[in-house]
Amino acid sequence: MILFPAVDIKNGQCVRLAQGKSDEVTVFSPDPVAQAEHWAALGAEYLHVVDLDGAFDGHPRNFDLIKAICAATGIPVQLGGGIRDLATARAYLAAGVSRLIIGTLALTEPAAFAEMCRTFPGRIGVSLDADDGRLKTKGWVEDAGLSVADVLPRMEEAGAAFIVYTDISRDGMQSGVNLMAMRALCGQTKVPVIAAGGVATLADIKALYPLASQGLQGVISGRAIYVGTLDFVEALAWLRAQQS
Repeated sequence: MILFPAVDIKNGQCVRLAQGKSDEVTVFSPDPVAQAEHWAALGAEYLHVVDLDGAFDGHPRNFDLIKAICAATGIPVQLGGGIRDLATARAYLAAGVSRLIIGTLALTEPAAFAEMCRTFPGRIGVSLDADDGRLKTKGWVEDAGLSVADVLPRMEEAGAAFIVYTDISRDGMQSGVNLMAMRALCGQTKVPVIAAGGVATLADIKALYPLASQGLQGVISGRAIYVGTLDFVEALAWLRAQQS
């Protein structure tokens, strides 16, 4: 199971939002590249990067920073935020991003999402961001009018390589993971799943770990590893001990 440190970029800085709200911002570093290098130096095997400006605006806003992160860290990067056409996807993959996370496009333009999956097989995942079971789009500000169960078969058929599931109500709140929702999702699909939102302590990692045998590929942590309620190095060591 992979522990993905989150590097969320807004206005050129590394930040975290509370429940995805653009006006509830905590700046953790003025230099996202240096922050990404920090996690790589501590042993991260994969980075989770989000262009928050891109997610809200609908097009890339931090392309050069993200390209610099890929070049500086030397470890795989998965990226989400503002990727809504083939040209953008192609540019990011050419810039060194390993795989892309698609949210709004996957829900609003399913044919375009399926084409992206066909064009870049194995490199396109879907972001399912839910608040009280309802999916959100466009930086979590619009209700998609759908539930996870509504869209899951379509995402599988389109060829999504992985699913990032975020419980919005818990994201950035350090309130613990929604274990019930994660267990249900892993039981509903054969597509690898990554959990996000609410991972606050090592206890959350330990609670999720049994789902690794049921398709849970990894866990994303942001605020918790920045404020220290989850010790990143300790969590990595615990995970590696289970897998040795």
